[in-house]
Amino acid sequence: MDPIRNPYAPGAGQRPPELAGRDEQVGAFDVVLERVARGRPERSLVLTGLRGVGKTVLLNALRSQAVRKGWGTGKLEARPDQRLRRPLSSALHQAVRELAHPEQDQADHVLGVLRAFAQREAGPTAKLREQWSPGIDVPAARGRADSGDIEIDLVELLTDVGGLAADVGKGVAVFIDEMQDLGPDDVSALCAACHEISQSGLPVIVVGAGLPHLPAVLSASKSYSERLFSYQRIDRLSRAEADRALTAPADDEDAAFAEAALTAMYAATGGYPYFIQAYGKAVWDLAPRSPITPEDVAVAAPEAERELAVGFFGSRYERATPGERDYLRAMADAAVAVAEADPAGEGVDVVGSVATSDVAVQLGKKPQSLSPARDSLLKKGLIYSGERGRIAFTVPHFGRYLRENA
Repeated sequence: MDPIRNPYAPGAGQRPPELAGRDEQVGAFDVVLERVARGRPERSLVLTGLRGVGKTVLLNALRSQAVRKGWGTGKLEARPDQRLRRPLSSALHQAVRELAHPEQDQADHVLGVLRAFAQREAGPTAKLREQWSPGIDVPAARGRADSGDIEIDLVELLTDVGGLAADVGKGVAVFIDEMQDLGPDDVSALCAACHEISQSGLPVIVVGAGLPHLPAVLSASKSYSERLFSYQRIDRLSRAEADRALTAPADDEDAAFAEAALTAMYAATGGYPYFIQAYGKAVWDLAPRSPITPEDVAVAAPEAERELAVGFFGSRYERATPGERDYLRAMADAAVAVAEADPAGEGVDVVGSVATSDVAVQLGKKPQSLSPARDSLLKKGLIYSGERGRIAFTVPHFGRYLRENA
């Protein structure tokens, strides 16, 4: 097969040639955009799922929808070591520019408020190099979004931005990736601002994406967050959707998969979009001709697994300390023990979790002594806790990788 015509795209956040299995989310978001632009009440949106299911890809696709509708949009990626003000200021600056409000004075006023919001991060005694602003030429406004209380300031800022969008009959959407990494104060402020904006009927929404425990993070901040956001779980693809992700791009290149090859691909990938792209690329490069056969899949599987072991699994494993790696391996072993005790269960490699007490049993230690390793792995985003006393890998098939390689 000609590698130059290989249509598959295994990359972080890189849109695949066929966005299979996300038609429902794309269609629902079109409705949200139209309702908000017309002043109808609508909730902000939160996408959750494991790594490799395509949350970032979908987030970017939804942003493209908003851009085509003439909305102002901005995107940021939350980081544990960064406060919200600066990246949000950059995102909203882009959104205001995209709105292209015809009255420059009104646009300049909002940009002044935005600059005041951004500069409040540095404080009044900060040196010149620390007084960061997102390329805004107008002077900072006074007495608006500059109190220093992130909750007050964010409500005031989004109110002004929303008013600007309402003037032109459009909306503003802020897209936040890795939303679970926002600090507690920033999460609380964001929830409060979304609550206030929705009550005011202003055309501003937040679209967040994060790991499966993100709803718990939001709920712990504000109890009403359960009703504030529309939560959508992004999961692995069904067999039919996974087949479409492979066959549609192949059809465009006048190639095909044998039915048995599709069966083998689904068994290897588990329906996870990132794995589908990784295996698809390897199989295409190594298959001698079309149609691609199950034998071609068997030959290419080791190459795909090597790529995943380095770029997807290995890079995460390397971030862990020796003690944390022991904890991860014990999680994988505990999952096997659970699966052997209940053969009908799916185990942690798919969507399940294991008890922290079972991990302690595997290591022969008391659960309390393992708290530092567990907490560090949680902060590094390698595991998550969806319920008290239980943990799971954020990466599908990570347990299998650990047992076979680590």
